[in-house]
Amino acid sequence: MEESNGEVEVERKEKTKHKGKHDKPKPWDDPSIDHWKVDKFEPSWNEGGMLEVSSFSTLFPQYREKYLQEAWPTVRGALKEFGVKSELNLVEGCMTVSTTRKTRDPYIIMKARDLIKLLSRSVPAPQAIKILNDEMQCDIIKIGSLVRNKERFVKRRQHLVGPNSSTLKALEILTGCYILVQGNTVAAMGSFKGLKQVRRVVEDCIQNKMHPVYHIKTLMMKRELASDPALENENWDRFLPKFKKKNVKQKKVKSKEKKPYTPFPPPQPPSKVDLQLESGEYFLSDQKKFAKKWQQKLEKQAEKTAENKRKREAAFVPPMEPMMQDPSKSADDKNDVAAMAMSLKKKAKEFGKQKSLENVNPETYIAASGEAPSKKKRKHS
Repeated sequence: MEESNGEVEVERKEKTKHKGKHDKPKPWDDPSIDHWKVDKFEPSWNEGGMLEVSSFSTLFPQYREKYLQEAWPTVRGALKEFGVKSELNLVEGCMTVSTTRKTRDPYIIMKARDLIKLLSRSVPAPQAIKILNDEMQCDIIKIGSLVRNKERFVKRRQHLVGPNSSTLKALEILTGCYILVQGNTVAAMGSFKGLKQVRRVVEDCIQNKMHPVYHIKTLMMKRELASDPALENENWDRFLPKFKKKNVKQKKVKSKEKKPYTPFPPPQPPSKVDLQLESGEYFLSDQKKFAKKWQQKLEKQAEKTAENKRKREAAFVPPMEPMMQDPSKSADDKNDVAAMAMSLKKKAKEFGKQKSLENVNPETYIAASGEAPSKKKRKHS
């Protein structure tokens, strides 16, 4: 058993010993070397120059003609340093860049192409010239075809810019890119990482997937997490906010009630002639018809005149004023009521006395006059 285990280990060693024929240590396999670093181009690397002439041209809008005419000497001077020929054609409305015998950097013609593209998209010349640097890249995002409705497109483009360009400035700070929104395109300049973020934000905004403010919040959190060395190699999904799109309630379309199916067509509505026959107007003479129409017209005019007059007079009707109660007056009213009650009581007593005098019997009164008056009070019958 031990011998068989030893043979298996030898076989494994033989298999993992050589991966390939050219498996040798190379000088650039050193961990200290940064493979992502872009070295500055030196003319000594390509002393022979370019074998073929490469050229690019792009059209520009008419409103950029005046500015390009003023800024072209600066652009020509910047391209001349790299041995690139530039031409501005105002008749055809195009800019052309091409290589010359003095051109050494083979990629500079691509940079020059990006430069004239940026100039045609309203990027200022001093900013556009920065694209000639190796660490600077550009991206022109076409947003015109993402939305069909023009009103929606303008509204969403304004979301991207924000009030007083605040949203755009925040994106520029967080992504480290220069962003310019112009017409149906968005021009961005910066690093590859920043351009990728800008493209995602712009497309999500125009397609109404996510508002730029939420992207800004996410980018701010990513920047904070990147500054923490403990979380450098961890997944950040648990820290990042998750925004759910809320469905806005749409207006319900009123569905028409289906009528029961009948094979017979609906009854034909009466024509104008039928209605005239029913009312008897058909048999009237032209003069009488005209008189009737004139009478109807006068009646309508009279109604309209009366209505207009009523509306005009309504403006002159004074409003009802609220009655203010005087406290002293209310006290006097109470005193008057009390005095009236007292007078009524007095009158009632006097009326009672008069009644009692009328009911006295004269015979009893005469008979009692001779006798001594009794102490007990007599009840009046």
